[in-house]
Amino acid sequence: MRVLGIMGSPRIKGNTDLLLDEALRGAQSQGAEVEKIIVDKLKISPCREYYRCLRDGNCAIRDDMDDIYPKLLEADGVIVASPMFFYGLTSQVKALIDRSQALWVRRFILKQNLPDAVRKGAFIAVGATKGQRLFDGAILTVKYFFQSIGVKYTAELLVRGVDKKGEIREHPTALSDAFELGRRLAQK
Repeated sequence: MRVLGIMGSPRIKGNTDLLLDEALRGAQSQGAEVEKIIVDKLKISPCREYYRCLRDGNCAIRDDMDDIYPKLLEADGVIVASPMFFYGLTSQVKALIDRSQALWVRRFILKQNLPDAVRKGAFIAVGATKGQRLFDGAILTVKYFFQSIGVKYTAELLVRGVDKKGEIREHPTALSDAFELGRRLAQK
């Protein structure tokens, strides 16, 4: 079992990062091999709508996404973690998702055999506000991203009202909830 964590926050050791680390520790507790990608440290250009992917399922842009595509397809579990920026995902993780259009093309246009939805995915999000619909748009984006890479959306951890770096440590259950999310994700 391989679990891939996608850290979408630019703030290292911030709330999102701490929750993702706990989720990955939970997956490791079940024997999973884990890898964490810190998107902010990668060079990922936004999608430019060249549509070359329609030919063969490969993006025309050469950058760090070349290394990410196989990881997305080989992982048994995927966790996307992002703070909320204006009720949406960070631009860093959104660029990675948008560039996964090439994988969507492989699955739905070119009808290539990709891994099925027996693979599991989870979403971790932290937002400073307590808005009732804070996570709605991001959840939809992550669900469609998972669908395009053949992952079933199975779990989420959504934390409102947390903003200051490390403040998540003061939350009564968030870190243990993240560990449990990762543990469940790694169970067969």
